[in-house]
Amino acid sequence: QVQLVESGGGSVQTGGSLRLSCGASGRTLTGSAMGWFRQPPGKEREFVAAISWNGGNIYYADSVKGRFTISRDNAKNTVDLQMNSLKPEDTAVYYCAEDYGFSGREYLRTRVNEYYYWGHGTQVTVSS
Repeated sequence: QVQLVESGGGSVQTGGSLRLSCGASGRTLTGSAMGWFRQPPGKEREFVAAISWNGGNIYYADSVKGRFTISRDNAKNTVDLQMNSLKPEDTAVYYCAEDYGFSGREYLRTRVNEYYYWGHGTQVTVSS
């Protein structure tokens, strides 16, 4: 059974940094585009960042551009999200997701229903 597991969440003050990591058990993530999404309290899940199968194509939501960095290490079967200059509005449960069967070589997808496998999420809380 495919399972994505996020780690690295926590509580920080405004301006702080966190690094989230996503690993997989049961399959290799190589070949699939990967994405990070988040769900703020009382709101719908939203796109944060995506990366193509080999890291050659990356796309960010405008709200995190310049502050967050997505990366992947296919040898370790992991995808990370480095979050800097965090703001209270970044508070959310963060999810890792696999765009199964889609490489992202030419473009990356941003809709929740386009991603097939999901982790259970990790909480990020930014206090002012």
